[in-house]
Amino acid sequence: MSEPLMLVIATRNAGKSAEIKDLLKDFPIEVRDLNDFGPIPEPAEDGKTFEENAYKKASFTAKVLGIPALADDSGLEVEALDGRPGVHSARFAGPNATDEENNAKLLEELKGASNRKARFTCVISIAVPAGFALTYEGTCEGIILEEPRGSGGFGYDPLFFYPPAGKTFAEMTREEKSRVSHRGKALRELRAEFDKVIVWLRQRLEEERRMLGLGDHEH
Repeated sequence: MSEPLMLVIATRNAGKSAEIKDLLKDFPIEVRDLNDFGPIPEPAEDGKTFEENAYKKASFTAKVLGIPALADDSGLEVEALDGRPGVHSARFAGPNATDEENNAKLLEELKGASNRKARFTCVISIAVPAGFALTYEGTCEGIILEEPRGSGGFGYDPLFFYPPAGKTFAEMTREEKSRVSHRGKALRELRAEFDKVIVWLRQRLEEERRMLGLGDHEH
């Protein structure tokens, strides 16, 4: 019988972790997150794209902990701002900016703009300690309102209006948002292929063990 497979979600965010664990609960894999481990260094999120940052987080965590890791990077790309805030979405108004400060800066920059099209993008990376990775991506198109609406969600959700639903992300239930959101789409794509992902992980880990001369023995 093959040993149980473990995957660590590279986050300490309990909400994000619960969402991913719930999605993968029917698969033969043990899912942990960073709260299950002691302090580990933070990777530098200095990539120019969501894909680079997701990969940096996943591969760094996998190397440090010695087990496969999943990380995501996501953000808001606004057409009139040439794709900003993009990878800087969480720190648009400064290094430790609050959601409210980021939203205020976005509204300030869009003052008087007639084109308010935007999209959320989420990239998920699953990496093994040797550095190989798989990538999944989801996007959601919407409009930036002129003032916040709704009290749910986080980040730019109160300003991001999703026309097919006639609501902002902050006015949706978590289930409604998950059905249409960028992260929801990327996670569903991952879940649809997760049987193959497990096979891929086992093959990569087996290759690593052979290269390290560990044979059938796990450390």
